[in-house]
Parts: sequence; structure tokens; C-alpha cells
Amino acid sequence: MSTTATDIRALSERIEKESAGVRLLQAEIQKVIVGQTALVERLLLALLADGHVLLEGVPGLAKTLAVKTLAQGVRARFQRIQFTPDLLPADLLGTQIYNPKSGDFTTKKGPLFANIVLADEINRAPAKVQSALLEAMQERQITLGGQTYELEEPFLVLATQNPIEQEGTYQLPEAQVDRFLLKLRVTYPKKNEELEIMERMAGRKPATVSAVLSPEDIVRARQAVSAVYVDDKIKHYIVDLVCATRDPEAYKLKDLKGLVRYGASPRATLAINIAARAHAFLKGRAYVTPDDVKAVGLDTMRHRVTPTYEAEAEELTSEDLVKKIFDQIEVP
Repeated sequence: MSTTATDIRALSERIEKESAGVRLLQAEIQKVIVGQTALVERLLLALLADGHVLLEGVPGLAKTLAVKTLAQGVRARFQRIQFTPDLLPADLLGTQIYNPKSGDFTTKKGPLFANIVLADEINRAPAKVQSALLEAMQERQITLGGQTYELEEPFLVLATQNPIEQEGTYQLPEAQVDRFLLKLRVTYPKKNEELEIMERMAGRKPATVSAVLSPEDIVRARQAVSAVYVDDKIKHYIVDLVCATRDPEAYKLKDLKGLVRYGASPRATLAINIAARAHAFLKGRAYVTPDDVKAVGLDTMRHRVTPTYEAEAEELTSEDLVKKIFDQIEVP
């Protein structure tokens, strides 16, 4: 179906209207969070693209604060779950409580029944807890006592993990990692940003965040994101990028021979597509450009490409492999 210039203009007007609230939300978050512009933008992108986020970074980089501030600006129900080795699935999902007087069971819903869920240090919980979270993330529903409960929209899981402390942790299974739309690496602030953080924390009253968006506003914004135009050439470009991770030689990427153990799944294609649309929306555009695809490419692919032992011996990470593919695949 062809998209005319009139269609694009009408869509641009709609996106301009819908994105105004998102820009307000971004401004509210940045009242509290100093710097970390890429982190804030990616959190908003995930909210618009209806996808979950895995945040990786050393302690003290405002990962938890950024998520809490996002929830405050959205008028949404927020729950923080501290993952520990002794956590049980019922601690996430809820449980059935028996009432001996009436002989009935009462459902007590767990913290996953929220709009924005912060799963702090997710890799500290055992596999049975991680798999309980998986149904909620993928199916947007929870089963308790044989009854299935639909989770309210928006439903967003923002999980954090510490990359340097591995003692007492459980590595996330590939199936679960693949469910995250984005995997973000949170880095240290710049020198001038760290000075500002120190100034803000030196006895000043903390900034208050106003709730500028409702869950209904987010749903409307997501509908606008879904309508962002993607040209056929861009679609082929996205598919080429993902397929190149599976068979580099077919794309004449000879320097990647023997370095990719497992390529990205079709879920990566869908992730790049919707994330690129959301990125265009955040920039106020009604159409996706190759730059949108490149902007979200690393965050959508770094956790979906597995290097071989040979690559690890050469100290090449999945990020290095993804960057090589983006550098070498022809841009439309």
C-alpha cells in the first residue's frame, strides 16, 4: 500500500500532537536525573514500543532512580522487587489464601500486578523465579490457582543487573534475555555531570516530579508509533542486518567467519522495526530513516548475538560483532 505525501503530513501532525506529552515526561525525568540522556531516551523508547528493558551497569549509576522517576511521571502503578536467592514465584505472582470459615480461597495478587515493575538485580533470583516472570513478560498475563489474569496496559518490566559481581547470581537463560526489547549498558557520568550531581545532593531539596501522562496517553502514543511509516528499503535493510548475524559469509563479511555462535532470532527483526519507529516518533518524524535503525541497532541486538569461543579468545564481544555488521551492511 503506497503512502502519499498527504498521508505523511496528516501523520506528522498526529505525531507532533502525541509526542508533546512524551517530551514533557522527558523534561520531568531530567529534573531528577543528571545527564544519562541516552538512558532516559531509551526508557521512553521502550515505553512507546511496549517492550521490556534490561539495564546493566555498576552500582550507583541512577538505574533504579531513573525507573522510579519514569513511573512518577506516568501516573502509573509502580512496584519494585528486590531479587534475592530465597525469592519464590509466589513472591512475584501472588498466592491463594484459604479461609477456613468460608471454605473459599482468596486471591492475593503479587507485585507483578502493576504498570511499571522494577526487577532489581534480576540475576540474583533462581531459575524458577525467572521463569515465573517470563510468562508475565511475554504473555502479559499471570496464572494463579488455575485462573488467568490479564495484566493492565501499559505493562513494562525494567530489570537491572550488576555485571561485575557474579558470586551468588544465576545467569539469565537465553530465552528470557531474548524477551527484552533493549539491553542497555549504563556508563559513568561525565566530569561536569558528576559535579552537578554533587551540587544537587549537597543538602538541596530533591526535585519533585509531576505526573504529566496517564496510561491512556501512553496507549494513544503507542498507536501513533505503530503508524510511523517504514519504507520497503528500510525493511529490507533491517532484515539484512539480522540475517547477517546468522550467516555472515552470505553477506561477504569474511572477517566474521567463525566468530558468531548464534545469530539473532526473528524477534530481533521485530524489535528493531518497532524501536526504530519509536525513535522516529521521539524525534517528531512520521517516517523511519536508516539513522533511526542505527540508533537502536546496538541496544536491540547486543543480547541476541552470541560470540564463539574463538571470538572470546580474540576478546571480541557481541557488541563488537554487531558493530562490524552495521559498519559493513550497505545502507539504503
